[in-house]
Amino acid sequence: MSSVQLINITKSFNENKVLNNIDLSIKEGEIVSLLGKSGCGKSTTLQIIAGLIQPDSGDILFNQSSVLNVCTQKRNAVIVFQDYLLFPHMTVYENIEFGLKMKGEKKYIRKLKVYKLIELVKLKGFEEEYPSQLSGGQKQRVAIARTLAINPKVLLLDEPFSNLDINLRNEMREFVLDLQKKLKITTILVTHDKEEALMMSDKIAVMIDGSINQFDTPINLYKKPTSKEVANIFGDRNYIRGCLKDKVFKSDVVTLNLNIDKDYENIELMIPTENVKVSSKDYKKGIDGFIVKKRYAGEKTYYHVDIDGFIIKSSSYKGDYEENEIVKVSIDTKNIIYFE
Repeated sequence: MSSVQLINITKSFNENKVLNNIDLSIKEGEIVSLLGKSGCGKSTTLQIIAGLIQPDSGDILFNQSSVLNVCTQKRNAVIVFQDYLLFPHMTVYENIEFGLKMKGEKKYIRKLKVYKLIELVKLKGFEEEYPSQLSGGQKQRVAIARTLAINPKVLLLDEPFSNLDINLRNEMREFVLDLQKKLKITTILVTHDKEEALMMSDKIAVMIDGSINQFDTPINLYKKPTSKEVANIFGDRNYIRGCLKDKVFKSDVVTLNLNIDKDYENIELMIPTENVKVSSKDYKKGIDGFIVKKRYAGEKTYYHVDIDGFIIKSSSYKGDYEENEIVKVSIDTKNIIYFE
């Protein structure tokens, strides 16, 4: 295991700045996700940690010692890519054994380690199979086992589940999470999937345009984002602008009692869609509106409700209402964030 620290890391390609003063501190045994859209610098950051790319400036510390000038092979930080990169002419056993052979391990030690890893990644009975004979999830397990064979201090996962179908993806997430907790290996996961990051991470670094916008726990990022950009990554939100005086928020759309002590002439509320409750028109509380859009999504139904020309969005476990139906809308003020 190793702690990982990035200090003022910058990187440009052809005068295009990809990373801008990245600071990140990861504790031993933590699993941390780098989350953001394509092109935000996630994979570049991962490859800099692995030593595959040299930063323009800054430093990388493993256990508080710089590895900036340590070659990739000696850093003990290994990447598992989404494309598996298995050797097609080698069996499962031979693929896992490969790194140990390169390190010059004795044959009997290699055999002990490989069979232990095959057991660990639940591939017993597949030792003599070739990659072409395996499912996507099995290939990913082989790639992970091959990585673990050389006892890396840091495990780097570059969107490892993106090529899998949704059921297999969920299965592999649980598998990797259980494995990571069992081995207590420091793990950094690159993903653009917010659900994946929320489910798997001790902490998440949200990356926007080559910078880390917020580094926090999953629950804080969802409930207490420090910017609209971060908030929008974690789900659809409502934004209502108005003024706040004596703990009363007033806008053209709603009036709300809020537990905010300071007065603001111009304030914007961020209201999660799950805080917006849609009820029948006969409900005594709420504001009149009518449904202009309904999207059924299994467990939840998503509504767009028109209130005097303002569209407010709701996600509800009730799918009882239809488009053009008049309804009442009420807002739960818990977890409401505001921006000046």
